[in-house]
Amino acid sequence: MKTYQIVGIGNAVVDVISQSDDSFLAHMGIEKGIMQLIERDRGEVLYGAMEGRVQTPGGSVANTIAGAGALGLEAAFIGRVHDDTLGHFYADAMNEDGVDFVNPPVAGGELPTSRSMIFVSPDGERSMNTYLGISSELSSADVPNEVAGSTQIMFLEGYLFDKDKGKSAFLEAARDCRKGGGKSGIAISDPFCVERHRADFLQLIEHDLDFVIGNEDEIKSLFETDDLEAALAKTAAICPLVVCTRSGDGVSVINGAARFDVPVTKVVPVDATGAGDQFAAGFLFGLATGRDLETCAKIGNVCAAEVISHIGPRPKQTCKSCCATPGFCKSGRRPDWRPDRHGNGNTGVAPQERISPARRHPPKGGQLPLGPAGRGKAAPCARVPFQRFILSE
Repeated sequence: MKTYQIVGIGNAVVDVISQSDDSFLAHMGIEKGIMQLIERDRGEVLYGAMEGRVQTPGGSVANTIAGAGALGLEAAFIGRVHDDTLGHFYADAMNEDGVDFVNPPVAGGELPTSRSMIFVSPDGERSMNTYLGISSELSSADVPNEVAGSTQIMFLEGYLFDKDKGKSAFLEAARDCRKGGGKSGIAISDPFCVERHRADFLQLIEHDLDFVIGNEDEIKSLFETDDLEAALAKTAAICPLVVCTRSGDGVSVINGAARFDVPVTKVVPVDATGAGDQFAAGFLFGLATGRDLETCAKIGNVCAAEVISHIGPRPKQTCKSCCATPGFCKSGRRPDWRPDRHGNGNTGVAPQERISPARRHPPKGGQLPLGPAGRGKAAPCARVPFQRFILSE
């Protein structure tokens, strides 16, 4: 059985992107700059109206795993897609991008593959209309024990916490990972996810997870407070490693009594959609390859800065140019939080001993026009190329 340095579990969403002006949005009744949940009929109308469609695999944690894989990690993603045109596109595209898509498309699945129709305005605003079908039905049956139990890092997507079967899948995956010697963590995803399931979120974080990554609003929502410092302290009291992204104010990393506040250089984003996802990719890459926590945060910041410099939630530039500072990405043993258990595969980092454990909201909708049983001819579209790269040593 193949082992991985990082495995993600999350929504498998095909992003379908089209350029459009404000008059088109007004004509189609699309509210600019927000994400809307749509049903089948609405989806058919919008999908048919899109011109020059560009199609790419998406989903928050899927984007993170793709970014980590592009940085050089042995990576896999677990999601649920239907045995339809878009489902096969998604699975094939992830595999082609160097990330193993663990499960085959589900034959006779209960719902069609998830897709988000994204209309990009000339000013860079993205208006998202999303249908989440079979992806939200992910359960423990979709998570192979041998994959969860042999990965170095397991990364979970908070959006899947909306259904009991998703909660069970997370709990079992985290326990299997820990039993095998790995570390599990979660992307909080959205304050509204926490609002709906706060007690279960906190229970999972306290008893079964080794790290949590979220932005300021997400961290504060865990304890229903507007005081970020109080929220960070309370989260750190129940979780060994807490990472809080603070937009232009940088990143705060808390590991026990140690805290690192890592600044960022403020820039005007072209498209901020993938910033959090790619920060997580860089940070987790750092963890998997033996960097200290401050350097992990710096790598995350570099990855976030790259992705907001262009349209799309996945990296396009090589990290050699992004990480030009000499020695910035050098690896090395560190005395703090260590997830390593496989000798870091092909990264060239020496094995380390194990330390004991101490943005597309799920919508509703129906089938889009893909022909009979979802296997007919999809409308022509281009695919966004995805570039694999390695951090310079």
